[in-house]
Amino acid sequence: MLLHGFPTSSHMDRNLIPVLADRYHVIAPDYPGFGQSGVPDRRTFDYTFAHFATLIDGLLDHLGAKRYALYIQDYGAPVGLRLALLHPERVTALVAQNGNAYVEGFSDFWKPLQAYWADDTQARRDALRPGLSLDATRAKYLDGVRDPSRVDPDNWVHDQALLDRPGIDEIMIDLWKDYATNVALYPEFQAFFRARRPPTLIAWGANDPIFPAAGGRAYLRDLPDAELHLLDTGHFALEDQGEEIGRLMHDFLDRKLPRP
Repeated sequence: MLLHGFPTSSHMDRNLIPVLADRYHVIAPDYPGFGQSGVPDRRTFDYTFAHFATLIDGLLDHLGAKRYALYIQDYGAPVGLRLALLHPERVTALVAQNGNAYVEGFSDFWKPLQAYWADDTQARRDALRPGLSLDATRAKYLDGVRDPSRVDPDNWVHDQALLDRPGIDEIMIDLWKDYATNVALYPEFQAFFRARRPPTLIAWGANDPIFPAAGGRAYLRDLPDAELHLLDTGHFALEDQGEEIGRLMHDFLDRKLPRP
């Protein structure tokens, strides 16, 4: 199960899917409001991480997937780890790629969002809107990347076209507000790690200005047997380190999961 981040979709997994699909059944959904999924009216649909996890759980039941390894990146971490809290016995392995579950993983990038969590005003909300601009989307792909020429510009063009749809800005800011509920669950996520000890691979873009390397290292506190790889790249590490991440994942899953 590949769970994507913001502001992208399963598009970020387009090269990883065929690498894994030679041996594994790969599921890579888009959340509501993202990618090719529908965009329900926010007045009647709750855009929350809890709701996303419930919907993904329903999708997995529909597909008959009763056990799964989770690849979590950015928003995929709270969605996937909420799913793990719902069904801890179903998680066979965990791959964390700049998917945060520790307060150590927050950088200064989060200060405007944390201010909004503490003071839910229109002014605080409006102050976040530059984060939905093309410049902000491009920066998420390029900041921290050693060789930006390896990153396909179609990424931010694709993502921005979807962000610019009418009403999407309000949905995304709703989700930024709701992100605080994920932080409140960090102790429960960490308790899941300690209790279940899922085999864990951490493949982390070490130069990520959003979730820095400290967030990847923090997993080792509760999962001391986890395999940690800090890669010389940024937030969307699949774009320039996809071949290496695919190799690491295949090797890890082949060793840790029972053969069919």
